[in-house]
Amino acid sequence: MASNWYKLSSIAKKIYTAAAGLFLIIFLVVHLSINLCLLRSDGGEWFTAAATFMSNNYIVKVFEVFLFAGFILHILLGIIIQIQNWFARPHRYKVEGYSHTSFFSKFMIHTGIIIFIFLCIHMTNFYFVKLGWSPVPDGAADKHDFYGMADLLFSNANYAVLYIVFMIFLGFHLNHAFQSAFQTLGLVHNKYTPFIKFCGHVYSIIVPMGFIVIPLSYLL
Repeated sequence: MASNWYKLSSIAKKIYTAAAGLFLIIFLVVHLSINLCLLRSDGGEWFTAAATFMSNNYIVKVFEVFLFAGFILHILLGIIIQIQNWFARPHRYKVEGYSHTSFFSKFMIHTGIIIFIFLCIHMTNFYFVKLGWSPVPDGAADKHDFYGMADLLFSNANYAVLYIVFMIFLGFHLNHAFQSAFQTLGLVHNKYTPFIKFCGHVYSIIVPMGFIVIPLSYLL
């Protein structure tokens, strides 16, 4: 299957990657809205209600399949595109560090790898626990006690700081990914391209900061 993806045209791979990326961008807003419930002083009532709904609703379960497919598609095609770009330009620039691409564009693969590492950690701490693939941490009531798990993790200063660092890298990745996705899908025009770029900058700041506020509240 991977070999078939590799044989796709460069344009097709970029379009699939962009579409999957936009899907994940929407998901991040939903995920953030649930996580922000942790800031309420209600003993996790709102967060638990939201997490329970997401875990038990059949429509959400179907959405979950598309979510994982989106993650896999975005990651694999992103890697393939980067490898092909390296082979297409095997020689380094004559002037060190010179490139016509933006700072965020040049390091997309690097920030992507860092985000993938965080995703693996995040899945181990929550999703795999729910499936019974990872042990329930001491202090959590059971494998469905997501509030207890989140409270334990964010109460750990090391994890909280690491989470903040990962979210900063997520912001770097999103800064280019947002506007690049629209450009790849052909939504480029002098009238609205500047607005899309502005929205991309705002999104890449507000969404990661929304996630960062949560561990900061525990640290402070």
